[in-house]
Amino acid sequence: MIHHVWGLLTHPDQEWQEIRGEEETISHMYLTHVLVLAAIPAISAFIGTTQVGWAIGDRPPVMLTESSAMVMTILSYLAMLAGVAVMGAFIHWMSRTYDANPSLTQCIVFAAYNATPLFIGGLAALYPHLWLAMVVGTAAICYTVYLLYVGIPTFMNIPKDEGFMFSSSVLAVGLVVLVAMIASSVILWGLGIGPVYVS
Repeated sequence: MIHHVWGLLTHPDQEWQEIRGEEETISHMYLTHVLVLAAIPAISAFIGTTQVGWAIGDRPPVMLTESSAMVMTILSYLAMLAGVAVMGAFIHWMSRTYDANPSLTQCIVFAAYNATPLFIGGLAALYPHLWLAMVVGTAAICYTVYLLYVGIPTFMNIPKDEGFMFSSSVLAVGLVVLVAMIASSVILWGLGIGPVYVS
């Protein structure tokens, strides 16, 4: 797992070829990669919101209660795990349009590795500051998009012009999934499952 993470950060094109050549199962991918890396932003946010807090102007830091933060941590962790599976399923469905024939397992593996910068960028949640979150989040998103556009043609073994269209479609669906997660959060908050602040 770690050597692929490092490879995707240093030489992604070559690393995608190596990942494509491996026989990976969904259960092994989740156990060795997704469950571990998705815990980074979840645990970081729990620590940041309960131990550090975020300050608005000169006011004292605002923090969440541990029970409230724990519920939100678990829900966000489950959402990330589901998000990888949903994106993998969409990539598999979309691959037929471009005459690529990867298995569902390969597509979920691709989605998991492609999300790696987002998971690692979650470390910024240890210190919940607006500008830090914006800078690290933007960098993580940009590198994830770069990995997507580099990886799709290589991983799906299709021409680069088709890979560009395929990647753009995947990116659009990723944004829809993100908006759906935000909408779900708003609904849950409306039902009373929301943040509780330390008074």
